Amino acid sequence: MRSLFTHPGFAAGVRAIAGPALGTVALGLVTGVAMARSGLPMGAVLAMSLLVFASASQLACLPMILAGAPLWVIVLTALMLNVRFVVFSAHWRRYFGLLPRPQRLGLAYLAGDPVYVRFMQRYPRRAPDQLAYFLGLALFNWAAWQVASLGGIFLADAIPPDWDLRFIGVLALLGLAMPMIADRPSWLVAAVAGAIGWMGQGWPFGLQVIAAIAAAMAAGHWAERRALRIATTP
Repeated sequence: MRSLFTHPGFAAGVRAIAGPALGTVALGLVTGVAMARSGLPMGAVLAMSLLVFASASQLACLPMILAGAPLWVIVLTALMLNVRFVVFSAHWRRYFGLLPRPQRLGLAYLAGDPVYVRFMQRYPRRAPDQLAYFLGLALFNWAAWQVASLGGIFLADAIPPDWDLRFIGVLALLGLAMPMIADRPSWLVAAVAGAIGWMGQGWPFGLQVIAAIAAAMAAGHWAERRALRIATTP
């Protein structure tokens, strides 16, 4: 394992993720401040930062927890926000499916969105140095998140409350999401999700998030089936 950290692929992964990691830092800072100001016990806040490692679901579920939303709404929101990782896992299996289960679980924990995008851009198919490159991407991105998230937690009192950090979080999410929108189906999915989210801004308990994800999944399924019909039509 030590040889992976000295492999040229590891350094290449660090260089490739350095730019996108700025978005991870912004999200980590925003999420850390939001968790620190949520009123949750510090132990729960620190555990969430270190173990959950999922900014979108944390930012979406925190207001629901504070508003006393039903547990099933919170759980369903987190599951739907993270369902994309099921799709990612189907792709990761081609590269790491032969590794022992403990290693696969560790890699899955580290496999965030920018890691997936950068890795797939470099490796459309398996290659000998893929694991070293993945670790360079994933560990740097994880470290950037943890430093920023913990910084946001411990510096929350020093940041003026009138600073609307949510805007920074939105920009960072857009920066992470835009590289994934590369074809017509993905543009359709993004447009549908954005429209539903905008129209449902006043809905209680963040239910517009669930509705936007469900509508986006339906739109993506329809777009893929339509593309397949067109491709197979003589």
